[in-house]
Formats: sequence, structure tokens, C-alpha cells
Amino acid sequence: MAKLARKSQAKNTANARLPRSAWPPKPERLEAILALLTELHGDATCELTHDSPFQLLCATILSAQCTDERVNKVTPALFARFPTPQAMAQAEPVELESLIHSTGFFRNKAKNLIGAARMIQLDYAGQVPANLEQLLRLPGVARKTANVVLGTCFGLSSGVVVDTHVSRLSQRLGLTRSTTPESIEADLMRILPRTRWILFSHQLIWHGRRICQARSPKCDTCPMTPHCPGSHHLSPAR
Repeated sequence: MAKLARKSQAKNTANARLPRSAWPPKPERLEAILALLTELHGDATCELTHDSPFQLLCATILSAQCTDERVNKVTPALFARFPTPQAMAQAEPVELESLIHSTGFFRNKAKNLIGAARMIQLDYAGQVPANLEQLLRLPGVARKTANVVLGTCFGLSSGVVVDTHVSRLSQRLGLTRSTTPESIEADLMRILPRTRWILFSHQLIWHGRRICQARSPKCDTCPMTPHCPGSHHLSPAR
């Protein structure tokens, strides 16, 4: 408990050091950020390996509190055994748990995977629905997962995916003053053109993984630094 408290205090202290930049951001600064993201990560896309909307749905459920890299190591065997909702709906929990064990929270995730597969079979004729409200009815599916599936598989801008990278970078860049995923998404939906909602998330995730990392952001070499209110507070050299 003491260790968790210290981590929480350190996180709050780090967030407190970030400047309170004007919000909403000025249009010219936002345009510069979007242009740089496209220049740097124009080909950004979802990095979860999948061959169908159902497989992406499963992979995204597994990605909770887990890295995409780890999920991509688990899903080949998982999808070889249970490639469709029909197959997953009949999975034995013990077998499924053994296949996804390394992703963490495996019992709850297995329960959600089976529950989602059964609902897709019973309520949606075996097809992942291309509808936000219907997706949110599925076990284990919140807005992040639904937005990932709708944006990546169906090209539908239902919202902005807010994972840990999008949350962190949006705050550092001064694109939000919020701290919860729901509020951050609402802020981003307000300031971003709807045509950028899908690509923006992928680009910010790529930037977070490659440059603006959580513990060691590369502010000194990041092209975004001139437009980033948080850079002076994050780079020891600045």
C-alpha cells in the first residue's frame, strides 16, 4: 500500500508541474501540432494484429493493463484456436485462461471474451456490430475499445481513442486540462476536426511510444517541442 501511495503521489506531483496553458488551444498551435503529427507519423495505424473486427475486439479487450506487444504474442495461438465468435462462444474458461494468462487479469478477460462472443452470436447474428451503442453492450467493452474497433475496422469516427499515451500526451501538449479518459475524449472531440479523430489517436500513440515516452521523453530532439507547453518541465536539459 505504501508503494502504491508513493507512485500515486509521484504521478500527481509530475502532473502538477505541467503548466496550465490556455485552453482551448489557439487554432494556429493546434494546426501546427496536427501538421507535425502527420509529417512524423502519417502512416500510423492500430498496432494490434488482427484479421477481422472480432479479432480486433478481442485483442483490444486483452490490451487493458497490458502492452500491445504482449497481446500480439498471445493472439496468434488464441485466434488459431478461437478465430470467430462462434468458436469463442463455446470456449472452456480454463483453456481460454491458459492462452491469455500472460496479459494479466486473465480470468476476468476470459469471462468477457466468452460473454462478448455469445452476445455477438445471439444478438447480432455472429457479426460485430458497427454501432457504438451496441458495442458498449458487450462485456468488457468501454468507449476506448468501441472507438478502436469502429475507427480501425469500419472507418467510423465515433469518438477519440484515449489510452495511456493519448492521455499523457494530450495533457503535456495542453490539448486538455482534464485527467479522466472520458473528459479528455470530450475535450479532444471539441477541438479536433471530426475527420482527424481516428488518425489523431494512432499518431499520438505512435509519438508516445517512439518519442514522448512516459519516463524519458525525448524533448531535446522532438519536433513538437516548440508547440509543447510541457516540454520545459519534462526535459532535464531545458
